[in-house]
Amino acid sequence: MRRTPFEVSFLEIHGHQRAYVKVGSGPVLLLLHGLGCDHTTWEPVLRELAEHYTVIAPDLLGHGRSDKPRADYSLGGYANGMRDLLTVLGIDRATVVGHSFGGGVAMQFAYQYPERTERIVLVASGGLGPEVTPLIRAITTPGFHQVLGVLTLPGVRHVSGAALRVLAASGLPRTRDLGEVADIYHSFADPHARAATRHVVRAVVDWQGQVVTMSDRAYLTNQIPMCVIWGREDHVIPARHAENARALAPDARIEVMDGSGHFPHKDHPEQFVDILTDFITHSRAQSHTRAQWRRLLRDGPAQQVLQAEAGDAPIAPVRVIRPRLGA
Repeated sequence: MRRTPFEVSFLEIHGHQRAYVKVGSGPVLLLLHGLGCDHTTWEPVLRELAEHYTVIAPDLLGHGRSDKPRADYSLGGYANGMRDLLTVLGIDRATVVGHSFGGGVAMQFAYQYPERTERIVLVASGGLGPEVTPLIRAITTPGFHQVLGVLTLPGVRHVSGAALRVLAASGLPRTRDLGEVADIYHSFADPHARAATRHVVRAVVDWQGQVVTMSDRAYLTNQIPMCVIWGREDHVIPARHAENARALAPDARIEVMDGSGHFPHKDHPEQFVDILTDFITHSRAQSHTRAQWRRLLRDGPAQQVLQAEAGDAPIAPVRVIRPRLGA
């Protein structure tokens, strides 16, 4: 496991140890990593973000240095865990930033706890369409745990990991993200991590692709400022899902970064920080009331469409920005 240059703290919640990094001061950002990753995925942007924000970057349960019990690994379970972590830390509200699977957790958190969600930032997020790389779908197949146990034996793991990193550095098509894949592959040497990952994936993916979607509840995000960031060369979850987000949440800010894959915050950290900071600066944190939420749930998506067509829908104060060409 890689060591982080930031101090890792631990809390026990519901009998399970949770690892997290807390740095900086100011408005709170909750950074949620993707499947098989941990808080270190945010290292390229942590220090700069901490200059302006209080940044909380946890290892989700079953990942990194957090415990890996036989437990609830559903999106709802993770959202509950993030609520409880923030509560113990004395934090009431946050802008929630989720990468890949963490994006699904971010959306679930906003749905379950709108009063605690100031904004949502989705980074190459799950939950916006069915397509996903076959490598993730393979995790749901029988025998995955046993086969990967063999593939992560020390000799095999070191040779395979080195090969993935060589390919990542080669510049060949569809190899950009293989360095990160090598890190995830290395983490699967821990059988508890493999088991947790299998539970996570089976809750959101089957052999046909992603089964959890935000499409039926996207209208609720009209009240929550949203930014969607994607890498144009993402081969894990295709970048066209960013356009799905535009259709589902027309007032969201959409940024598609050229020269970037599934990890835009690692490929171009300075541009990523610029986009995130600009979004927060130019959007007003959601002001939630029970009456607003009750009206949204009662009226449903059809009424929201009618209101939008009439020009009197409550619109979140978010700028619509077309995908820009990045370096």
